[in-house]
Amino acid sequence: MHKQRDFPRFVSLLTKNTVALILAGGRGSRLKQMTDWRAKPAVPFGGKFRIIDFPLSNCINSGIRRVGVVTQYKAHSLIKHIQRGWGFLRGDFNEFVELLPAQQRVAEDKWYAGTADAVFQNLDILRFYDPEYVLILAGDHVYKMDYGEMLAYHAANSADMTVACLDVPIEEAHAFGVMSINDEGRVTSFQEKPKNAEPMPGSTDRVLASMGIYVFNAAFLYEQLVRDADDPKSGHDFGHDLIPYLISKYRVFAHRFADSCVGSPKERPYWRDVGTIDAYWEANMELTKVTPDLNMYDEEWPIWTYQEQLPPAKFVFDSEERRGMAVDSMVSGGCIISGAALRRSLLFSNVTVNSYSTVEDSVILPNVTIGRHCHLRKVVIDKGCEIPEGTVIGEDREEDAKRFHVSEKGVTLVTPEMLGQNVHHGR
Repeated sequence: MHKQRDFPRFVSLLTKNTVALILAGGRGSRLKQMTDWRAKPAVPFGGKFRIIDFPLSNCINSGIRRVGVVTQYKAHSLIKHIQRGWGFLRGDFNEFVELLPAQQRVAEDKWYAGTADAVFQNLDILRFYDPEYVLILAGDHVYKMDYGEMLAYHAANSADMTVACLDVPIEEAHAFGVMSINDEGRVTSFQEKPKNAEPMPGSTDRVLASMGIYVFNAAFLYEQLVRDADDPKSGHDFGHDLIPYLISKYRVFAHRFADSCVGSPKERPYWRDVGTIDAYWEANMELTKVTPDLNMYDEEWPIWTYQEQLPPAKFVFDSEERRGMAVDSMVSGGCIISGAALRRSLLFSNVTVNSYSTVEDSVILPNVTIGRHCHLRKVVIDKGCEIPEGTVIGEDREEDAKRFHVSEKGVTLVTPEMLGQNVHHGR
């Protein structure tokens, strides 16, 4: 099978003739109160990023410089982030990251009804861009992928549509669109979130799952979206409606993520859906390990973001009972660790931890102040919280659950509202 690196010029033409649409309208309700005031793609991740930065960076690094971001649910902080951090592309070179909010373009009473409808409602804009290929991306996953590889695979197979896939444990199949493929990689069946999935060939415990990443020939996509929009029985969703309809009639291929993942081994390509509090906590905690699966220090495939200009992190005091220190932790700019101890924790920007406090196995979002004599363990503290002096969280699950949200695996989520504080603006 040919790879993009065999035809670098071929791929640069493919990526140049592609428009990417990032579907970033979802709430992500499994993240509980973290998404009360922001869409899931706007949730902070990894110390200084937001989840949306990963698909956006993949586009730029892959050579795709025409990107539309489709927004809907509580998009204020997402829009602000993209305007501040992603306005560096040159419009005079026909490069852009454009925001496409739900704006009732088709009918005055219609918001986006499903993923396919979200693209359909922006058809006039897509046609104006006049791409040869349209790349559709989910805005809420953390991974590094060269979309050029997928476009080359799509073109080499003369496909109408290509779906990116990865293999996942069979017990997780209910959360994905699950597909079967033949020997040439063509999709032969597709089930959205099946209760009893069939394992993939050559395996007893894994299935081939859709990543919600699709490449379409542009003209074919327009034709199918118009057909789907006219179907009163359709839910106007790619996974539920479009893909099952297309596989029996057109050339739909599966592209394996292992062939285009960047910076992680083929047998274990890094991809995370940080859609629950436990998964979010685990993915952030993983970054504090000695060699995490996600390489944030990769200069060849950097993750871009908007970040304020902040002073370096500062650690002060050095007596036995009051030492400013951090071990196995990541600490961002603007943080002050004043006579407090951090272990296995990840701090976003502008966090202050005051004397005699300990923070362990925790994720602390930006602009948080932790008072003196606090003991926090296995917590996720949302942006803007002020933790009162003497607060203890993570030692008594029943007590914590009275005030905060405690996840299945015992991670405690704390938001300003739970503390009786109200700072949701611009989260």
